[in-house]
Amino acid sequence: MLLTEKTSLVIGGGQTPGETIGNGRATAIQFAREGARVAVADLHVGSAQETVDMISAEGGEAFALHVDVTDEATIRNCVAAVLEHWHTIDVLHNNVGVSLAGGDTVLENMDAETFNQLVDINLRAMVLTCKHTVPVMRERQSGAIVNISSMAAWAPYPYVAYKTTKAGVIALTEQLAYTNARYGIRANVILPGLMNTPMAIESRISNEKSREEVVAERDRQVPLGRKMGTAWDVAHAAAFLASDRAGFITGVSLPVDGGASVS
Repeated sequence: MLLTEKTSLVIGGGQTPGETIGNGRATAIQFAREGARVAVADLHVGSAQETVDMISAEGGEAFALHVDVTDEATIRNCVAAVLEHWHTIDVLHNNVGVSLAGGDTVLENMDAETFNQLVDINLRAMVLTCKHTVPVMRERQSGAIVNISSMAAWAPYPYVAYKTTKAGVIALTEQLAYTNARYGIRANVILPGLMNTPMAIESRISNEKSREEVVAERDRQVPLGRKMGTAWDVAHAAAFLASDRAGFITGVSLPVDGGASVS
């Protein structure tokens, strides 16, 4: 298994309601399947506990934590709770992000308050989780950070806050990689493309467009098989990047997009 005896902290390991599994939940489960102990942190601790229950049902080791990524004190407390429980953090996985559900819109309709809130959730939060976790990894002279950005950072995307913040996540990851390489810490970022996850699909369903229509429209845009990816595609990539098999890989932006970035 890729992550045997590793201790991981998954920020955003619950998920919004929906018919499919989300990236954070799938990643937490996959980490456990690969042998890791998993601290599952989420704003909605009940959703985090659902993830933990799924892990426990498969014989994995996990516990749930509350974290509000816009509140630095809860991030600090979250990291402290993991250290109290398992005494170290080998892997930090940052999954939290929001777009349409958070009020993202085109530039001419964007208001400052909404933009600031999306920056706080999508970018500032990752800065703060790293701020409180990196010292633990530096002391141990090892660690892996995997951040979730989006192909929206590179591709044409109409909504200003999501694109801007997800581009910032890539820059943050590169900065983490080159400033922490001497401590044995790696940092990489995944760029999911069109995915069939609750966050991506539920917010696009309306009276004018059914779930089936949303899914079919998005499927048609994917070069590889004309079908969106799933959260498991992101989870498998995250598990590899978090593992020692990626031990010479840092500062990389990895598209998980069914070929969209090269079409």
